Amino acid sequence: MKIHFTRHGESLANTLHVISNRDLHHPLTTKGREQAQTLAARLEDVPLTHLYTSPVLRARQTADIVGMSLNLPVEVAEGLKEYDCGILEGRSDVEAWAMHRQFAQDWLAGRNRASAPAGGESFFDIQRRVGAFLSGLAAQFNGRQAEVLCVSHGGTLLFGLLELFSNVDAAFIQRNGFPHTIIISASWRKGQLTCTRWDDVTLETQ
Repeated sequence: MKIHFTRHGESLANTLHVISNRDLHHPLTTKGREQAQTLAARLEDVPLTHLYTSPVLRARQTADIVGMSLNLPVEVAEGLKEYDCGILEGRSDVEAWAMHRQFAQDWLAGRNRASAPAGGESFFDIQRRVGAFLSGLAAQFNGRQAEVLCVSHGGTLLFGLLELFSNVDAAFIQRNGFPHTIIISASWRKGQLTCTRWDDVTLETQ
């Protein structure tokens, strides 16, 4: 099974600088819809068989554009949703973003990974959720020819995939990042998820 991950197109939450990881009403911007169309064009020659998306509006809209263009049905997967920021949700103030950054910095450094904003998800919560979704895919398509696209979010991709790829470390992930509609390709090899391509970067695999 081959699997591709992408981040949604630019949304109103991005331009307003709002922490909007639950399904608040922040749709794609005009630019975000154009990014989704470009993503669909880039995927035209990829033999996708399944398309999964986060339930959050900006991801669903991105997936709908891709699915319509490629004639693929869209399946909603809770495992791909953006991580919940609890009491920080819906805020755009400096204090909220400072707290948001501190949690991210701690998690990336391997500190306080069981901690989270009150009412939100911790690093371990994100890892369990994304890991369970990917394990489910591996079991579902075991031994079958399948090529899957997963539309998700920057935070979930960062913390959910961190330490799950067998050949990509935290430094590489932080250096290359998760711009909107990036394409990250991977496959299951010897029971491990191996990254084969990070947008324009091809990775050596064994």
